[in-house]
Amino acid sequence: MAELRFVINDTKTGKSYQKALEDESLVGKRIGETIVGDFLGLEGYELQIRGGSDFAGFPMRNDIEGPIRKKALLGSGVGVKIDRKGMKKRKTVCGNQVTIKTAQLNLSVKKYGPKPLDDIFGKDAKAE
Repeated sequence: MAELRFVINDTKTGKSYQKALEDESLVGKRIGETIVGDFLGLEGYELQIRGGSDFAGFPMRNDIEGPIRKKALLGSGVGVKIDRKGMKKRKTVCGNQVTIKTAQLNLSVKKYGPKPLDDIFGKDAKAE
């Protein structure tokens, strides 16, 4: 599996942190599921999958079921920009399930652990 990039959003401060891992433990999970943050080094944290994109840059949508890429007729939401009222576009989007072709996952914090995220990720950014 290729490297999977995690974007973790701290809902209290509004900051986002990135971490990249080669991890296959989330394959099969869906948008909206809650996961434990231990595999990212976030002991005590619970994270919710909010979205993501595949290796080609196509966004994941919650209303497309399964691990597929599909050309859907969309009127609003993720992956489409509507210019006029009532207009729909056919756009390629990914399903709501994490696969080995997923390149990025967006996560938001639902339960905080003992250490703040700024302490965990701030030291890594200064070292680089």
